[in-house]
Amino acid sequence: MVLVAALAFASASLMVFASTMAVANRVGVRRSLRRLDDYGGAPSLGDRELSRPFADRVVVPLLHVVSKLTGKLTPAGVVAYLQRQLTLAGTPRELDVDRILALKLLGGVGGALLSLVASVALRPSFTHTLGLVVVLVAAGFFAPDIWLSRHIAWRRKALALALPDTLDLLTISVEAGLSFDAAMSKVVTNTRGPLAEEFYRMLQEVRLGTSRREAFRNLGERTDLPELSAFILAMLQADIFGISIGQILRVQAHEMRIKRRQRAEEIAMKAPVKVVFPLILCIFPALLVVILGPAAIRIYQTLLGG
Repeated sequence: MVLVAALAFASASLMVFASTMAVANRVGVRRSLRRLDDYGGAPSLGDRELSRPFADRVVVPLLHVVSKLTGKLTPAGVVAYLQRQLTLAGTPRELDVDRILALKLLGGVGGALLSLVASVALRPSFTHTLGLVVVLVAAGFFAPDIWLSRHIAWRRKALALALPDTLDLLTISVEAGLSFDAAMSKVVTNTRGPLAEEFYRMLQEVRLGTSRREAFRNLGERTDLPELSAFILAMLQADIFGISIGQILRVQAHEMRIKRRQRAEEIAMKAPVKVVFPLILCIFPALLVVILGPAAIRIYQTLLGG
């Protein structure tokens, strides 16, 4: 009798436990479904595609297609020239030669379309229409080259301005007991700009097995800056003849500071010449109007009254 009661109690307990687990699982499933509803479910492929920026969906694939066509038709000399320009510019925005060629082609086509719209709207003569087409097509085609040249000039200026302070930091680090590579790593960590990026790239080349001399030569080819080329030549000579790097760095830092001061004096001496044209064209006419205007009005009134 006791055994039957125990079995009945055990069966009832198992049934209650199973019912509780089933209800708990059902509640958990409902909670999970409710969370999925709150999140809106997994986005479809079309929604994910539309969520991407317009440039990634349209412009980049179009540039990729056009770059394949232009790359096959462009002479090797033009490709080499553009590659050199991109190297001097530091490969801005991860551009390559194919994308530059595609931008040039699209710019020319865009200039032609713009000239067509302008000719339809303004209805100029044939000569004016032809001139407008030539100007706009040339502007669109050469716009990437102009932008690249301006970026190269900006980068060279940034390199020249940062070089003296960077050499001072290198000198202090080497004289404090660091090796040259460790000093360059300290410079890369504590500075920003094109020069720090170039030093970082040089360190990566050395760590990958390139000799220091070859890495210095690659640095000179990527920058093409006279001041930096002089520093590289001095470092190569120090490496060849075993001269103290700290002494070389101190001399180079002093020379770079002198060149920076001379460059600032040169810019200051050019300032008066640059001010002449705005002074003559803008300020002098206003002064003449302010000074002679009342006198001219008084003379006119006197003559008219007389």
